[in-house]
Amino acid sequence: MNQTEPMVEGVDFVFLWTQDFERAARFYVDTLGLEQTADYRGHGGEFETAGFTISMLEAGKVGLEFAAATTPIAFRVDDVAKRRAELEAEGVEFAGDIVDSGVCHQAHFTDPDGNRLILHHRYAPKR
Repeated sequence: MNQTEPMVEGVDFVFLWTQDFERAARFYVDTLGLEQTADYRGHGGEFETAGFTISMLEAGKVGLEFAAATTPIAFRVDDVAKRRAELEAEGVEFAGDIVDSGVCHQAHFTDPDGNRLILHHRYAPKR
């Protein structure tokens, strides 16, 4: 392997299972404001963020058992408190208070399937 060229160029997609793709699509499009850019013939689809794609499949339609993702996806937002309030007004429930890590603010929540998600805003410069 050539050490001057990185092997990994970026992140193309992250993957989530769902129990009900139509319900999940409403959440990701109507609540979070993402664009659905692919439909997997009723089995799932894709949603776009500014940096990567969320690919999703309905587990039961492909013969698999559903399991929610326990490693969260952190969505970059301009203001965690503002965006949290907007989502709470839509009925989204958050786990605990906004976390200030010393470099960023975070607010943890789940999608309708229990997949873990985070609103995230880094305020400290990266080194």
